[in-house]
Amino acid sequence: MAYITSIESIDIRFPTSEQLDGSDAMNPDPDYSAAYCVLHTSEGPEGHGMTFTIGRGNDLCVAAISQLGQQLIGLELTDLRSQMGPLWKKITGDSQFRWLGPEKGVVHLAAAALINALWDLLAKQEELPLWRLLSTMSGEELYDLVDWNYLSDVVSKEEIITHLNATARTADTRITVLEKSGYPAYTTSAGWLGYSDEKMRELLQEAVDAGWTTFKMKVGSDLDDDKRRARLIREFIGQDGQLMMDANQVWGVNEAIRWMRELSEFNPGWIEEPTSPDDILGHAKIARALAPIPVATGEHCHNAVMFKQFMEAGGLSICQLDSCRLASINEIIGVLILAWKFDIPVCPHAGGVGLCEYVQHISMFDYTRVSCSTDGRVIEYVDHLHEHFKDPVRLVNGRYAAPQVPGYSIEMHPETLSQYVYPDGPVWSSRLR
Repeated sequence: MAYITSIESIDIRFPTSEQLDGSDAMNPDPDYSAAYCVLHTSEGPEGHGMTFTIGRGNDLCVAAISQLGQQLIGLELTDLRSQMGPLWKKITGDSQFRWLGPEKGVVHLAAAALINALWDLLAKQEELPLWRLLSTMSGEELYDLVDWNYLSDVVSKEEIITHLNATARTADTRITVLEKSGYPAYTTSAGWLGYSDEKMRELLQEAVDAGWTTFKMKVGSDLDDDKRRARLIREFIGQDGQLMMDANQVWGVNEAIRWMRELSEFNPGWIEEPTSPDDILGHAKIARALAPIPVATGEHCHNAVMFKQFMEAGGLSICQLDSCRLASINEIIGVLILAWKFDIPVCPHAGGVGLCEYVQHISMFDYTRVSCSTDGRVIEYVDHLHEHFKDPVRLVNGRYAAPQVPGYSIEMHPETLSQYVYPDGPVWSSRLR
């Protein structure tokens, strides 16, 4: 009988602060990092998972993974599929670790890595890419994956299961569409702060030639510079192209309103993270003041309860959940259901190492079984570090191609796991941070 024999937790860091010349208004020198874990088993495939950080503090997540992961050692893998709901509650519900959150911060990030690895393991066992595995599940099975204790006041069990069983009957049609045409995406490649006009023009031309029609730019450092850069982007994509803006939390509420009123002439598709990610009522004020410009947020939203409050308060028009800040697929399904209930498009956050690989599965499952729509929905694409993954994202004409390899697409090459381990890698040994 197969079982989990050990948990390996690895501190992986890429020196992107030295290699990238673009940035955003809040995070000028990120070192893209992965608190990475491997679930070793007595037989059969391994499970690989990670959570994303931007450098210092990655070791805290690694330590939390090691401690939380002790609960999984010896876990028998017979019928793992039926255990995924109870395992989520076990990992996130340990009362002593929960005190450090609850359901937020370093411990929740660590839980995400472990549960991501469990989902990777299950999808490999069932020989399906994760989005296809989720698409095969019944409404009852999907419902049982989620802890609805704090969410059932806004959506009932009956309506969830009825909806999910109804979508199951037509899921094959949407699966065929994804496997033929992929899922729409947008790029931030030319929109980082700090790029010269010459580099922006070069990257914009490359993106347009590659079929991209939807773009995002970073804003919030200097208003006149934001206007100049927005004008340059519009020269390439025209008025029909979509241009979103991302402030990365840099403004206060009133400043966000003033700044975006100035930038409204460029017809932004949304303003992302305009203020503190914890200020639900502040986001609601901004949304009312800037309407019809949509407000997008969620990459720093701690848990499903917080998303519920954002949606009820009218604080977001676009839900940008993060695959590592929420505790993996179980909690993500809860947020997808909330977004369906409130008729809010989900456009997941994917900036950083491994997040594109993760979120393609989330958006494709959302299309096949939850929202059943791609209207107003796009997946972020950032062209960084994909070469380190065994099954990296594939883009065709500005769209994500549907993953075909079993698993969650997050397994890194062994060479990466050895070369970029902190602090013993070739770069970090001489430059400890």
